[in-house]
Order: sequence, then C-alpha cells, then structure tokens
Amino acid sequence: MHRAQQVLGQRGCGRGADTGKLVGGAAEVERKIIHVDMDAFFAAIEQRDDPSLRSKPVVVGGDPDSRGVVAAASYEARAYGIHSAMPSSQARRRCPQVVFVRPNHETYREVSTQVMALLREYTPVIEPLSVDEAFLDVTSSVGLFGSARRIGEQIRGRIRETLQLTASVGIAPNKFLAKLASEGAKPDGLLEVKPEEVLTFLAALPVERIWGVGETRAAKLRRLGFTTIGQLQQCPAEELVAQFGKQGEELYKLARGFDESAVQPGRERKSVSHEETFAEDTNDMVFLGAILLQLSEQVGRRLRAQELKGCTITLKLRYADFRTITRSKTLPQPTDSDKQIYESARALLAAVGLGGRKVRLLGVGVSNFDVGEQLRLLAEDSAEASAVERAVDEVRERFGPQSVRRARLVDGGTAEEGRRQRVEPDSDGPQRKAVQDGNNQ
Repeated sequence: MHRAQQVLGQRGCGRGADTGKLVGGAAEVERKIIHVDMDAFFAAIEQRDDPSLRSKPVVVGGDPDSRGVVAAASYEARAYGIHSAMPSSQARRRCPQVVFVRPNHETYREVSTQVMALLREYTPVIEPLSVDEAFLDVTSSVGLFGSARRIGEQIRGRIRETLQLTASVGIAPNKFLAKLASEGAKPDGLLEVKPEEVLTFLAALPVERIWGVGETRAAKLRRLGFTTIGQLQQCPAEELVAQFGKQGEELYKLARGFDESAVQPGRERKSVSHEETFAEDTNDMVFLGAILLQLSEQVGRRLRAQELKGCTITLKLRYADFRTITRSKTLPQPTDSDKQIYESARALLAAVGLGGRKVRLLGVGVSNFDVGEQLRLLAEDSAEASAVERAVDEVRERFGPQSVRRARLVDGGTAEEGRRQRVEPDSDGPQRKAVQDGNNQ
C-alpha cells in the first residue's frame, strides 16, 4: 500500500460544515487542496518534442485553409490573442507567422498518464478534470511530504525535470479557491491562498470567475450593480436568494470562499458525445439528418463498449455566427440504442427549427447514466434491437467502421470525410470547450 494511502486509512476524517475544514474526532483540520494545471499542454508537448518550434507561436489544430479550429495555442501565440476554439483562419490573420501542427492525441494521452501517475505518488485522493489538470486533497499527506506548498513545489519541479513541461499550481482550503489560485499562477507558477487571505483574494475578481456564473447570470449581476466579487460580498444572502432563488445561496457562499465539495477520486464519466464540424455551413436537413444518424451510431457504439446506458439525450448546434445552443430530452428508461438516441436527437433538431439559419457544427451526447446494479428490464423488442446492434459492433470492430452501414447512409445521405473535421480543444485557456466524454458536463 502507498504510504499516503496508509496515512489516509488511519485518519477517519469526515467533511465538516465549514468551507475548508475537516472534522476528525474533536479537532478541526484545515483542508489542503491543490489544483495542478499543465501549461498550454498540447502545444507545450509539441514544442518539447520538436526543438524547432520552441519560442515560436504554435497552434495545435486544423488547417486554416479548410475551416480548422484551434485546439491549443502556445503562450507565444496567445500573445496575439489566439485561443482555443478560435477558427484557424482567424488565428493566422492575427499572427501570419504562426506554426500550425496537427494534434497527436496518442502522445497527449501518454503524457497525461505520466502526469497523473506522478500526482498519485503524493495522495490517492485525486480527481482528474481532464487530460491536463486535477485536484488533489493532500490534507493527510503533509505529515509525509511537508506542507502543501512544499508538495506543490515538488510536483512542479518533478514535472519539469521528468517531463520537460511546466505546470501551474494553486493551493487553498477548497477546490473553488485552488482552481482560481492556479489560474492566477499561470504560466509556470504557484499561488497559495491561506484562509485569512480568502476575502481579499476574491474581492478584486470579476463576478464571472464564480463557478456557475455564465453570460446570462453575469449580465443580471451587472444590472444589479455587482461587477466584482468584493461587491457581491457586501450583499445579504436574503437579497441574493430573492433575485436568484436557490442559486443565490450558492453565490453568497462562493463570494465568501465557501466550498464544501470534496475531491472525488475515480469520478465516473458523466457523458459520452460525438460532434462534427462541417467544411461548409449548411441548412440542408437531409444532410443534417444523415450526420445525426452517424453521430448517434458512434455514441451508441461507445456506450455499449463501456456498458453504459443514459437517460438524457443532448443535441448541440453551432450556427454559422458561432452561437452555440444545446437542447436535451430525458427518456423514461436509460438506453444505449442507436435508434432511440437518433430519434430523440432528430426530434430535438426538428423542435429547434433552423428558420433558414445555417449550421457549422452538430453534436449528439448521452448523459445521466444509470449506474445502479438493477437496471430496469427493457421491453423484448428493445432487447432484440440491442443484440443486433452489438452484433454490428463486432463486425465493425473486425472489419472497420464502413463494413456495415445503414441504407440511408450508403448513397447521397452520407457525409464525406472531406466535408468535415473534428478537433478536440485543449482544456487549458480562457475559453473552455466542453471536453468530449468529459466529467464536467
């Protein structure tokens, strides 16, 4: 057993009601949470592996001549305002000398595995958020390795020494503050927020930095006169609840640095999704329907491979002007059926009504998984359909994804590979895109 695991096993600490405190026996112990975030992860790996790219503006992503998208940008590229999810053509206009590199996901996954293995040497209580960031609860590890700050410095030093990469580290009494601290430490830094510094640390930050505050809620807060977290700290809880309902309580707590959420080791996957970016914007419903069917089959196949069933089907649409919407439908029973996923997604698309607007991206996802041991028995016809789909999965696994195809996809309804491309943005950067198969959706 790992030394950190032994110590954790000896200390039966439960989570207390205070923001960063654990209750163990009669004594209260301040939690020590670390957030580790790799710096410009994809781009940094490319610069590490190709010395000719070092100190140059680098973009990992699609070809700017074929509607590619920026998956990650080096800090040299970010100096020009380039960020993830930006069209590659726009990135090239901002920085004509930028170097474009196609993603190498196999290498990124390998390096991610090495990073997570290094982090687990300090504590088994680790919650990966994506390939390049994770929370660590080191409350019970300080007796082995020294203070949380010392652990953070050791992690940064070892990542630099063993992987020739840099990471930013935030340390605080809870996850919310640790994440903000690591963002403030970027790039290649460490920032610790001590309990007595929490209110001051938060005061100058814009309200958008609070978890759960998106564009709509931020706009309402600004209309009410709140632009900084410090201003929000002066607002009574009752007023926030009157304006925002139950979410007002969460705003009140987070503005004061209260976050009781625990670091969750082995957090289970919360969604499986696929999406396509088209080479040309389109409102052709026949084409979109064919893509929707392909996406539904891909999602269903991966659900069955992982023995997952979900109740919620989500449609994602990105219009030509980059406005993105999602629509969801929850089924009475969990499913991994291509047919049910497709029919639900098709109904959602019909309900949206494009109204002549063109679409550049279409996505389908399944979430709200039933992980109980006793799944509700499906109807006999559903069971037969599932058996057929699993047989098709086996054929495709042996002979390739095009070996068995639905009739409507054999002819004009199919989408040629040249008409689309798929790029997964790096999670590092000011504008985060939901990670496919991510845990934070």
